[in-house]
Amino acid sequence: QVHIVESGGGSVQPGGSLRLSCTVSGSDLERACIGWFRQAPGKEREGIAAISVRDDATIYDKEYLKGRFTISRDSASNTVYLQMNSLTPEDTAEYYCAVDPEEYLHTVEVWYKNWGQGIRVTVSS
Repeated sequence: QVHIVESGGGSVQPGGSLRLSCTVSGSDLERACIGWFRQAPGKEREGIAAISVRDDATIYDKEYLKGRFTISRDSASNTVYLQMNSLTPEDTAEYYCAVDPEEYLHTVEVWYKNWGQGIRVTVSS
């Protein structure tokens, strides 16, 4: 069983930054990949990035986010971070962390079977 705890959301002004955290616990996670997704109001959920627990390799689903969003991992605390910079109102969304215990590295939403509860990020002046 995988347990996911997300934190770090909130409200920020345009141009600001936030760091989201996703702390994961459970068994058999040595081969997992952990991804961040988001769902803006009225839109479908989309992938942002993922990181492999095996070797910290990363992929970014959206090239236009790669320069502003960075995924990283702290193995000691089993926490994956999403650093978000230069935020705009278009980044307002519910952000989700998800875990796939088996696959190496991907942002294919339907392959993730373990999801956090989601955290709200609001970018507004």
